[in-house]
Amino acid sequence: MSTPLRLLSRIRFRLLAFNALLVFLPAGGMLFLDTYEKQLLSDQERSMVEQGRVLAAALSGRGALRADDVTHTLIQLRQRSGTRIRVVRGDHALLADSSQLGPRREASIEEDSPAANAFETWLYRAGSLPIRLYRKWLVPPRPPHESADVYASGQPIDGREVRAALAGRYGAATRISSGGQRSVTLYSAIPIRNDGAVVGAVLISQSTYRILQALYEVRAGVFRVFLASLAAAIVLSLLVSHTIARPLVRLRNQAGAMIDRRGRLRGRFEAPKRRDEIGDLARTLELLRRRLEDHIVDVESFAGDVSHEFRNPLASIRTAADVLLEVESDEERKHFVEIVQREVARMERMLSAVREIGRLDARSEVEDGEPVELSNLLQGIVEAHRLRGGEPAGIEASAEPLWVFGSPERLAQAFANVLDNAASFSRPGSPVEIDLVRRRSKAVVRVLDRGPGIPEAHRERIFDRFFSYRAKADPAHPHDGLGLAIVKAIIENAGGSIRASDRIGGGACFEIRLPLHADRNSLTQ
Repeated sequence: MSTPLRLLSRIRFRLLAFNALLVFLPAGGMLFLDTYEKQLLSDQERSMVEQGRVLAAALSGRGALRADDVTHTLIQLRQRSGTRIRVVRGDHALLADSSQLGPRREASIEEDSPAANAFETWLYRAGSLPIRLYRKWLVPPRPPHESADVYASGQPIDGREVRAALAGRYGAATRISSGGQRSVTLYSAIPIRNDGAVVGAVLISQSTYRILQALYEVRAGVFRVFLASLAAAIVLSLLVSHTIARPLVRLRNQAGAMIDRRGRLRGRFEAPKRRDEIGDLARTLELLRRRLEDHIVDVESFAGDVSHEFRNPLASIRTAADVLLEVESDEERKHFVEIVQREVARMERMLSAVREIGRLDARSEVEDGEPVELSNLLQGIVEAHRLRGGEPAGIEASAEPLWVFGSPERLAQAFANVLDNAASFSRPGSPVEIDLVRRRSKAVVRVLDRGPGIPEAHRERIFDRFFSYRAKADPAHPHDGLGLAIVKAIIENAGGSIRASDRIGGGACFEIRLPLHADRNSLTQ
């Protein structure tokens, strides 16, 4: 993986990108301040028009406009806003100008005031750079505004908005403010009528300087909050990534040092005290390591047990083969050949059982499970046992069918092994008893015999591989001690359990528990 892609895949970078994105989304609202600006400009123009209409209504119907009359009316209206009002006669001559009637309520904002300098700060320039680039490259170009100097002192009032008003229409214009201000001036002209004829116009103008300075302050404030949020996002991302990425790197290093070059387990996962998901992961990995270690130890022990168990028949075969070279009697030679054949058959049984256990432990055989009704399965096993000449066995089953999920062949093999084992220990004429009951969400099968029972010291060991205990063992038919080990592996692979205990009144009891199949049984009981 290339370095850029590897960097992008890091958790630290992802956390930082996510947190920064959450910060950039609100900051993108700065672009929508244009809508707010348009609304303010619209409100400003509406206010100007209302003032102009009031003055135009006051001057209408008085005949020809006179300068002293117009000035007196302006004084009576007590104009105290930042709006400049001029009254123009029909020949474009200026009759009155509110700027010449004394100071207005709001003093002019000087260029060196804090609000005026907001646009010049580095903070504002840095924050508005994306907006300026957006307007420069993405917004269609607009025709430039003319300068407000068209109404310089001593010149006739002959702007296009005044001409529109003298023609009887509402006139409006936008011009760049004079005096070096970073703003525009809005102009509105309303006609003054006398007996239906237009005798003059009211020209109202007001700079957008205050609005723009307020927007500059808002943008600068938003950008300050953005920078503070971005710094907090970076710090939090580094802190969170440190608490996430660093433990993961430590787990990766521990996993890399877990196995040496010879494939042996050498290390361990340090289980941290933290209770979050990473702590759970570390503890789960350590549990997995311990299980793997136990499995390796079990496999090594199994290999040693197999080697040990094969040593006895091999020794017998070697001894019989050496003696065969020396004996001369046909009867003795036949005896030693029988020993070799018996030991070879024993080794074949052991190899088959070992292969079976290996498959069950590794689950190398892919077996399709299916719902299995235990009562019918046990009936078939008992009938097969009877046909082989075994002692009769009785079954006492629950009235309701009990379904479990598993391989029918494997379950039949397990129950048959338990039945054969119980029958081999039972006294002659004493049948093996099997009962099947339901206990909550489990199907319980008990196989009971009337044999000598199981010594307490051997109850757990009888399921170990190559362990066999019989008070009266038959040397001609030795047991390899793998039958119950196979049963345990099959039952556990099906999600169940098996245990052995003494039967009341003498004998042994093998209890097998299997989970009921939810789709075939009601598990509400």
